[in-house]
Amino acid sequence: QDLGPRLEAGDIDALTAVRLAVEALEDEPGFNAGVGSVLDANGRVSMDASIMRGNDGAAGSVVGVTNLRHPIEAAHGLLQQGWPAMMAGKGAEAWAAKHEHETVSPEALITDLRRAQWQKWRDARLRPGATDEDDAALDHDLGEEVDGPGTVGAVALDAHGHLAAATSTGGMTGKPPGRVGDTPVIGAGTWADQRVAVSCTGVGEAYLRACAAHEVGVGMRQDEADLTEVCDHVLDLVEPLGGRGGLIAISADGQVALPFRVTLMYRGLWRHGAITTGIGPDR
Repeated sequence: QDLGPRLEAGDIDALTAVRLAVEALEDEPGFNAGVGSVLDANGRVSMDASIMRGNDGAAGSVVGVTNLRHPIEAAHGLLQQGWPAMMAGKGAEAWAAKHEHETVSPEALITDLRRAQWQKWRDARLRPGATDEDDAALDHDLGEEVDGPGTVGAVALDAHGHLAAATSTGGMTGKPPGRVGDTPVIGAGTWADQRVAVSCTGVGEAYLRACAAHEVGVGMRQDEADLTEVCDHVLDLVEPLGGRGGLIAISADGQVALPFRVTLMYRGLWRHGAITTGIGPDR
C-alpha cells in the first residue's frame, strides 16, 4: 500500500498508517490476528484490538470479538466516534455491524494450522498458548499457512510530528473464554502520546500488570531520554512477571526501538525510503 512514502509526503497521518498496516497484517493467515487467529478452549476465535493517537490521547478498543474481518478497523471507529473508548463481545459486534464494519462468519477466520494447533493443545492438555507457534501440529505441507508469531502491531511518526500506535491479536491457543490480555488495554499493550508510540507483544498478563506500554511513555518524559534504554528497562520490569515477548516503539524525535526477549520477533522498519526487516536477534 506504499504507506511509508504516503506517510512521509503527508498524504496520510500516523493514525491512518498504523490502522492500514495492522489491517494488512490481520489479512495474513500466518499471523495471530484477524484471519489466522488462534482458538480458545472451546475451539472458537476471539479477537482483541486497540489503537491510540498521540497528539490528543484519543483511543479505541474492542475486546472478544468473533466475527469482524478487521478488529482494528472497529477500534479505529470507536476512536473516531469519541465515546465509548472500549467495547466488548456482542455489544462490540453489534456496534461494528451498525457502523458498517465488515463482518464475516467466525469459521472464515479459522485456518487449518490454527485448528491443528488447537487439537494438539486439547489432546495433550497443554498450558494455554503452548502450541501457538507449532507448525508441526499440521500433518501436511503448510503452503501459505506458515508458522508465524502472535500479536501484530504498528507504530508511526508522520510528517506533522504526530504519533500513533495500533495492536491486534487472537490471544493464545486454549485460553479460557472471556480471557483478556494486554492488547486491548490502553497503557498495557498500546500507548501513544506526544513523545512516543508503543505496541507490545508477549504474555499479556505480565504486560497488563506492568502497564508496559505506558511505562515506556513515562520513561520518555525525561530530558534527552534514550528510547532503547527506556524500552529495555520496561522489558526488565515485565520479564520477572513471566512476560516473554517484546515491543516496538518510535519517538517524536525519530528514535526507533524494536527490543524482544524471545527467540524471534518478526519486525520491519520503513525510514526515508529504506526498508529494514528482522526475525531473530540483530547481528
